[in-house]
Amino acid sequence: MIPHPAHQPPAPARAFVSGAPGTGALAEHVIATRQGSWWTDRPARPRVVAVTCGGHALLAGDPTALVPADLAPLAGHHVEASARFLPVLAAAFDRLHPWDRMLYVHREPGMAPRLPRGVTVRRLAAGDARALVAGAPDLDRVHATWGGPAALAASGHAWAAFRKGRVLAVACARFTGSRYEDVACATAPGERRQHLGLACVEGLTADVAARGHTATWSCSRENRASRLLGWSAGFRLVREYVHHSTGPFTATTVSGASNLPAAA
Repeated sequence: MIPHPAHQPPAPARAFVSGAPGTGALAEHVIATRQGSWWTDRPARPRVVAVTCGGHALLAGDPTALVPADLAPLAGHHVEASARFLPVLAAAFDRLHPWDRMLYVHREPGMAPRLPRGVTVRRLAAGDARALVAGAPDLDRVHATWGGPAALAASGHAWAAFRKGRVLAVACARFTGSRYEDVACATAPGERRQHLGLACVEGLTADVAARGHTATWSCSRENRASRLLGWSAGFRLVREYVHHSTGPFTATTVSGASNLPAAA
């Protein structure tokens, strides 16, 4: 597939509905933040379009226009696409794992968390980038869709829990759309079960509402801890769906495809 810059969506990008909740906001996020990439099957009159950001991908169009090697940019991604794409996806990768997901929308007041002594929870500012970099490796995934810790810290779309200048937990809008902002949250392993993530999510959802948007929460059906956190923060289930995690290419797919560009 052929890459296009994040700020120049190709014409078929309109296949991704504006104002969609959850990961559906990915396309709008890429346009707004200029993080990620667009992909099409050909430069003129494309029949297939994909958008990637932070290890996630949306795929739409006519799957019969693709051969397995065309899907090289989607290796190692969580892909959302109609069932019509499953045969070509299965042929492209040696591993295609279906992942049951749950989508929640913020509808109720959250529980008021009681924080440990010495912990402060507030919105991240540009000056917090260094503290975010120095945080636990488990926190890295929250800034993947923003292009790094500095961009997230300066975005105004994240809250964090601090103790003596150290970041203990972070919640951010991982995908920002015109109506919805999908929330991600991570807590350092040694700081869990202290309601730090809940406090960060509470601050963030108040910001999302103040922007005139609605917060959403997406997680795996098997992730009981994430489901409980979302419920405690006032999110309620609206639907279940499936996305597919892709592995590396099969040997037959790699043949002749070595010059394909890497995904963003």
